[in-house]
Amino acid sequence: MFPVRDDEPEYAKLKDPESQEYNRYGNPIQLDRHSDGTVSLRINGDDSIGPNPNRNKQHAFHFTADNCIGCHACEAACSEKNDLPPHLSFRSVGYVEGGTFPDYTRMNISMACNHCDDPVCLKGCPTRAYTKHPEYGAVIQDPDICFGCGYCTWVCPYNAPQLDPINGQVEKCNMCVDRLEVGLKPACVAACVGNALDFGVVENMPENRDQIETQIPGFPDPQISKPNIRFQQVKTMPREVTRTDSMPVKYHQDTASGVYKPSVDQKEGKEKFWNLPRLSSRENPLVFFTLATQAAIGAFMIAYLGGLLGLESINVVTGSIAYAPLLLLVLALIGAGLFLSTTHLGKPIRFYRGFNNLRHSPVSREGLGVVIFQACVGLHLLCMLPANGLFQTILPAELAVQLVSITQAPAAVFGGLAVPAGLIALYYMYRCYCIKARPFWNHWHAAATFYGNMLSLGGLIVGLAGIPVFLVGGIDYSGLIMVLASVVVTGLLLEAVGLFFHAKAMRAAEHEGAVSHYIQRTTFGKTYYARNVLLVLNIVTAIILGVTGITGIWALTLLGGLALFVLCAAVVGRALFYVLVIPTTMPGAFFWKNKAFEQHARDIGLAANPQVGVAMDHH
Repeated sequence: MFPVRDDEPEYAKLKDPESQEYNRYGNPIQLDRHSDGTVSLRINGDDSIGPNPNRNKQHAFHFTADNCIGCHACEAACSEKNDLPPHLSFRSVGYVEGGTFPDYTRMNISMACNHCDDPVCLKGCPTRAYTKHPEYGAVIQDPDICFGCGYCTWVCPYNAPQLDPINGQVEKCNMCVDRLEVGLKPACVAACVGNALDFGVVENMPENRDQIETQIPGFPDPQISKPNIRFQQVKTMPREVTRTDSMPVKYHQDTASGVYKPSVDQKEGKEKFWNLPRLSSRENPLVFFTLATQAAIGAFMIAYLGGLLGLESINVVTGSIAYAPLLLLVLALIGAGLFLSTTHLGKPIRFYRGFNNLRHSPVSREGLGVVIFQACVGLHLLCMLPANGLFQTILPAELAVQLVSITQAPAAVFGGLAVPAGLIALYYMYRCYCIKARPFWNHWHAAATFYGNMLSLGGLIVGLAGIPVFLVGGIDYSGLIMVLASVVVTGLLLEAVGLFFHAKAMRAAEHEGAVSHYIQRTTFGKTYYARNVLLVLNIVTAIILGVTGITGIWALTLLGGLALFVLCAAVVGRALFYVLVIPTTMPGAFFWKNKAFEQHARDIGLAANPQVGVAMDHH
């Protein structure tokens, strides 16, 4: 257990003689009504149980912004208590400011994990590394179970989970449950010199406090996860406050509700840039994984369903020796995508843990769907081999006929199962990005883009694999081009419609999605508009191929160019998708938790000094 000093000050001790029955979200504060409170947390291997009478009640931090002087003592105490490296901090202090000289105001915000009633990190984590304990209501993460995907850092609105790029795992605030067990408040609270931080049973008003509000300027919507933190901020703030970090976000007070809502702070001006090198990010493996998976699922579905629908040109492809190489290409794309997705993990060899949370996590469901699709396509390929012309030249004719009769039904079954598996995999791939803490992603355009890429990229793969069959056999391939062009046009139009309505929604939004769209139109403005022009040209080209039915060198040239430019537009669009997103992040400081400073430190080599607190972006 945590050692208690003989001279422990009174302000560091828990004091909650009474508590309410329900919190303001309508949830019971007593978390386990059927327990006698005798379950050990086995802190540091100790089976002892603390004497706190409120042990099974939801506890919460209380932050009084009026008292915070920005000394960072809470950060230092937390880091010392948890023995953290310089680039990690479970608690951080950020700033918002507003007004003009001499009427200028700055407000400090100290923030850690809020141990929410509805912890989105717990539901999102594919490895089940998170547990919400009935003891104190603490949401505790086990870094030994974590494999470093970082998805919890995406879904958390408060920057609580910290992805360590050095050790390849996530860690976070554990509410100092070892101190709570012996009746002490968390280390950050005990260290606060301004009496800004307090701690106790949620909804209890600390001494010398007048408010227990759930919002403060710069704090995300509490309805996302129902956080257990309460605020006091009595001093008058300007109606508009900005952040001291590089994030182009400011907060404007709504007249009716009095709540500060995020809006665009045009720190970068309105000039448009290319910034092509900045399209590369830590999410590059996911760019390839998502596009490769969508292309593979599309190629298989177009070939397989086209054959079932009796499309003559598709039947020529599926009935030829080219069908097996096409399926091998599908499997290769899926395999390469899955392999690269594991390189995105902090601990790649623990990839198998990604299926641990099928009950809640869309990441687990997405992975399982892709694996089932791959397995069904592989079995379908094995069952289709006896019908392949090249395979039949190897085996005796009688044996080949027998194998075809035996494997025909299983081939249809596995092929039929692969279709819903692929569609479900793409659905959960889309659900992975339905994140309230990342409003730029949380829009139906992601589904339109994913399924649109499935059709456009998949159709082009079938065309590039099937046309050689027609050329070798001297068969007219205009019918195949017309069918595939219509599929490609459908996919491109679906993507374009989604992007149009997404841009329209982001322009009118009152959240961080509008900020992402501002960056899209300025920092990456030329790249963004070039992608849009390329998308329109691709649609026009595909329509020409589908309507005219041309063949010969012009048709092949247009098809090859279309394939190249569709791929370019898809890669650029997917890279923008990842680099543009602005989360509902808490404000940072001028140096600490400031993305611009972190990048500057990496660019000039300052990050090589550990004491700077900026980790190199690798592990």
